[in-house]
Amino acid sequence: MKKLFLLLTIAFLGFTVNAQEIKWMSFNDAIAAQKKDAKPIFMDAFTEWCGPCKMLDKNTFSDAKVIEHINKNYYAVKFNAEGNEDINYKGTKYTNPGYSSDRKGRNATHDFTMFLRIPGYPSMVIFGAKGDVTKTIVGYQTPEQLLKQI
Repeated sequence: MKKLFLLLTIAFLGFTVNAQEIKWMSFNDAIAAQKKDAKPIFMDAFTEWCGPCKMLDKNTFSDAKVIEHINKNYYAVKFNAEGNEDINYKGTKYTNPGYSSDRKGRNATHDFTMFLRIPGYPSMVIFGAKGDVTKTIVGYQTPEQLLKQI
């Protein structure tokens, strides 16, 4: 009985360690949080159809060192570059007027994606503590590659 309890305890602890994840929020929530505690924003601009975006989620954003670094140093934002979220940035509202919920695969590009001049997917955009874009990282990054850049 003691061995079973010990085994279950070890299994549970292993699961809780592996269950750590990046604390994603919306861009609007991150901008609001910056006003209370000035910290940079790390934004993952992705699309639903993008294979390298899915690899980034699976391989890089699940890495313990990446998770710890992003959660500690940034407000983390997942932004669907073809989604229909309303974005309020520096007094301008950005939308996706061409968005269609009936479309499968590719959708219209969000106005905020165009404003940021996202050249491809995935792209990661770093906003400084005052909300200005400081860096754009384009393409799939391994955990090691990403950590060197952020």
